[in-house]
Amino acid sequence: MTKKFIFQPTSLKELADQYDLLVIGSGGTGLTAALQAKELGAKVAILEKMAKIGGNTTRASSGMNAAETNAQLQHGIIDSYQEFYQDTYRGGGRLSNPELLQYFTSHAALSINWLATEGIVLDDLTITGGMKLKRTHRPSSMAPIGGFLVTGLLKKVAEQQIPLFTNVHVDQLLQAADTTVKGALVTLPDGSKKKLTASAVILATGGFGASHKLLQKFRPDLADYQTTNQPGATGDGILLAQAAGSGLVDMDQVQVHPTVQQDTDHAYLIGEAVRGEGAILVTANGQRFVNELDTRKNVTEAINQLPTKSAYLILDSRIREHVKAVDFYDQIGLVKHGETLAELASEIEVPAEKLAATIATWNQQVSQQHDDDFERSTGMDRDISVGPFLAIHIAPAVHYTMGGVRINAKAQVLKENGTPLKGLFAGGEVAGGLHGNNRIGGNSIAETVIFGRQAGLQACKYLTKIKSEIS
Repeated sequence: MTKKFIFQPTSLKELADQYDLLVIGSGGTGLTAALQAKELGAKVAILEKMAKIGGNTTRASSGMNAAETNAQLQHGIIDSYQEFYQDTYRGGGRLSNPELLQYFTSHAALSINWLATEGIVLDDLTITGGMKLKRTHRPSSMAPIGGFLVTGLLKKVAEQQIPLFTNVHVDQLLQAADTTVKGALVTLPDGSKKKLTASAVILATGGFGASHKLLQKFRPDLADYQTTNQPGATGDGILLAQAAGSGLVDMDQVQVHPTVQQDTDHAYLIGEAVRGEGAILVTANGQRFVNELDTRKNVTEAINQLPTKSAYLILDSRIREHVKAVDFYDQIGLVKHGETLAELASEIEVPAEKLAATIATWNQQVSQQHDDDFERSTGMDRDISVGPFLAIHIAPAVHYTMGGVRINAKAQVLKENGTPLKGLFAGGEVAGGLHGNNRIGGNSIAETVIFGRQAGLQACKYLTKIKSEIS
């Protein structure tokens, strides 16, 4: 039996005074950036303010979007960077930064390949809202992408002996007189302060979806919404960068995820792959009301127009087989069951005859591959006909902050005037501009890897340049 991998953070006794590169944040972006930089010869340390490693990445469930991959070809899917670009650009209200989006869509397949070389293989596919083709990559086990990715990256971090320190809070970025970033001032668990010097810093701290204060400032209409974010997503990196002279972009663009189970003490995101594999949404009257795989923005608006401002995801046992995350949802008590549709309707208190009619109509549309009611054209590989049948009660919640630190395609943090803030790089949710006014499902994990790699690459290029200038 294979021994379960358990990552042990580095003892704070080993925290040095100086590094080539500091990576702030231990989610997908930070782990990727640190690993890429270490493989290029940099002396790297990862700093995480929380006791738990992984950030919001651990909560991701659907997959990683990419186009023109070998996995797509093996599944008979002919895709292109251009189509990936257009779907994302359209899905974001045509407000994405074209430079960032071009780099993102043209480097996703390369990042899938890079992950494979690290032993993190994503060879199965599903689809998310706003996409026309299956380009959401996930492991063949269909395990939730977040835990799979973080575990795989941590194995490589351990193998490469990259120090990762938890419970270390970064208070301030250290700067030279010309504003060049030269390290960070941190607070250790015992309350003591320590200056860490470094020739470059990468911000990989995530967004501010769990910050009531910042939501109140930039989107007061959402300040009282529940959130899918882990408690550490409070915008620290954005504030650090701003204090150092960074510009900010799109701070009012906050995504509300439409399918979040909120009937327990915690809000649990129900991944888009559930709909991508065939689930539908119904009202308290048992009727469909939206194209379930429209953009998150549009599905959220449709739910919020219902009298209950909530809905039910309906699926069957075959759909469950294609989304392993449902096993977790069930394990923690989020799933209602019925051996028949009538039993499920009774369990969730919707009219049995209306739910049966809705499912019958939907199954016919799946067989014809044409949704007469809401023009859904994806996630129709299987109908809802094999019991037991399942339902999950959902409602919208704050999920992702599209705005953040201003960067360019080299992951360089930019000042208000558009010039780089020397020595400072950023990627992932801490950076703004990529997603426009709506992030497509599967693009966040892609962003962490693509811009995590880019931040690591460009930081190393910067390190090489300053070392050559010194010599």
